[in-house]
Amino acid sequence: QVQLVESGGGLVQAGGSLRLSCAASGVTFSTVAMGWFRQAPGKEREFVAGISRSGVNTYYGDSVKGRFTISRDNIKNMVYLQMNSLKPEDTAVYYCAADRGVLSTSSQRYHYWGQGTQVTVSS
Repeated sequence: QVQLVESGGGLVQAGGSLRLSCAASGVTFSTVAMGWFRQAPGKEREFVAGISRSGVNTYYGDSVKGRFTISRDNIKNMVYLQMNSLKPEDTAVYYCAADRGVLSTSSQRYHYWGQGTQVTVSS
């Protein structure tokens, strides 16, 4: 059974930083692409960042380019999202997800999801 568990969310002031972590189990981690999505109240789920199976290729949503960095550790079965220069509009529940296919920005392509972690950025 595949499990994804996010951690690292919390309350931070605008301009601050947070690092989200996602621990994966029940899957051969190096065979799945990983993504981070977020969903704010009343809004659709939004692609934030994705990373290929090897970690060589990454992709970011336009709203976070230059501020967020995704990385992974295929030994520890972990994926991370370093979030810098946070803005109030980054406030959302952040989800990590695993895709058995190639890296994708579409949430429909992802097979497994974590429970989410809340990030709140105060102005």
